[in-house]
Amino acid sequence: MPAPTQLFFPLIRNCELSRIYGTACYCHHKHLCCSSPYVPQSRLRYAPHPAYATFCRPKESWWQYNTQGRRYASTPQRFYLTPPQVNSILKANEYSFKVPEFDGKNVSSVLGFDSNQLPANAPIEDRRSAATCLQTRGMLLGVFDGHAGCACSQAVSERLFYYIAVSLLPHETLLEIENAVESGRALLPILQWHKHPNDYFSKEASKLYFNSLRTYWQELIDLNTGESTDIDVKEALINAFKRLDNDISLEAQVGDPNSFLNYLVLRVAFSGATACVAHVDGVDLHVANTGDSRAMLGVQEEDGSWSAVTLSNDHNAQNERELERLKLEHPKNEAKSVVKQDRLLGLLMPFRAFGDVKFKWSIDLQKRVIESGPDQLNDNEYTKFIPPNYYTPPYLTAEPEVTYHRLRPQDKFLVLATDGLWETMHRQDVVRIVGEYLTGMHHQQPIAVGGYKVTLGQMHGLLTERRAKMSSVFEDQNAATHLIRHAVGNNEFGAVDHERLSKMLSLPEELARMYRDDITIIVVQFNSHVVGAYQNQE
Repeated sequence: MPAPTQLFFPLIRNCELSRIYGTACYCHHKHLCCSSPYVPQSRLRYAPHPAYATFCRPKESWWQYNTQGRRYASTPQRFYLTPPQVNSILKANEYSFKVPEFDGKNVSSVLGFDSNQLPANAPIEDRRSAATCLQTRGMLLGVFDGHAGCACSQAVSERLFYYIAVSLLPHETLLEIENAVESGRALLPILQWHKHPNDYFSKEASKLYFNSLRTYWQELIDLNTGESTDIDVKEALINAFKRLDNDISLEAQVGDPNSFLNYLVLRVAFSGATACVAHVDGVDLHVANTGDSRAMLGVQEEDGSWSAVTLSNDHNAQNERELERLKLEHPKNEAKSVVKQDRLLGLLMPFRAFGDVKFKWSIDLQKRVIESGPDQLNDNEYTKFIPPNYYTPPYLTAEPEVTYHRLRPQDKFLVLATDGLWETMHRQDVVRIVGEYLTGMHHQQPIAVGGYKVTLGQMHGLLTERRAKMSSVFEDQNAATHLIRHAVGNNEFGAVDHERLSKMLSLPEELARMYRDDITIIVVQFNSHVVGAYQNQE
């Protein structure tokens, strides 16, 4: 079900909502009022078959009827959200965590993190997770971008970190956990979660998820004789990703006697999700990425400037190595059909993802599961639709690409974000905005106009905006919120335009997705003193 409107506009009364919805399309700028009412195919993660594609048209809210029933055009009333209303929307999902100090000192390489989400879909299809590993060292942080619904991204956000944590556990700890379960004793906690109240867990599926996880650690116990104590983090991350995706597929094939759970596991399997996860342990930073979310490292140079270091690769048609991998995995006669119009089989933008069994199962298996499934699945045209040129599945994998980076004192922060951010902002701008926000240096920089010819009046306006922005920066106590403010409200000069920000946040649900995607961001701040101490010890 779509989320209640009040969640996104908590300070706006019902009478104000109707006024916003009735005038949201009206604006001076061409990009908001003169473009097509249809969602561009390039902005859709999954391109539906034309036979089943449906799009929302904007409501004819500008037309009114007179007493004779004739329709006439009326001039729409302009309406902008006030700064407090804008802040209420931007801050609704923000979350911050600071790593606790011991004896007045922070001994972790992570100072803390800020995260936030801004929906475009209703309900939002993005998810986020953050947790501290309790039985091993390190912290896990991740963003998950769902498509064809939020079921898969929700499941992955709940389960993946447990699979990673179990993969990192030594043999003795796995035995202790299994013995505790077998004897009915209390389990050792594996993770300490850091969650916003809106980041919920599915209580109905907890037993099913636990049983699948237990089967996984039992297999790890059987495979490991206990002779080796060294854990390869890269291998653990890859195994965790692949095993969770395998369990998602297996649970959907087996089904569940509980009708609710049976439908849930099928929805998880038939929808999909990308994932970008960071594991930070001291100066060792591993990033595991499946899909097109990104991890970006913010590095402060000696002169105080900021540079961006990419720690993940997009798995899509813009990645030549991914194109080559796909072509090598399938017969030569499929070379022209495996990727069409920059999409997998002409349909899916990311080339790696969890779920999406329509691109992994054989046609016979898909038909068998759908026919034996609940009526909701049988009546869904999307699930029954077989992708074109579907000859040699699987075409999709959840195996991540893992990047390792050894932290240095100049590495100040890490930005994990779904593609909703990277579609609107260049990586260098993202790092500069976060870096200047964290150091408070952006008000001292000269104004850049990017080659535009500006009048004295426009320059005066930019200086006025800078003065106003100083107060807004202090309003943002969260780096991710500050970044979202820029992503949605930046004008051509790189400054936040309140009028534009107000219009973009006022768009009703059926219009918002036409102009942007869900945005989910985690900004991890590193402790340069601790990182430097590691280097000095070595």
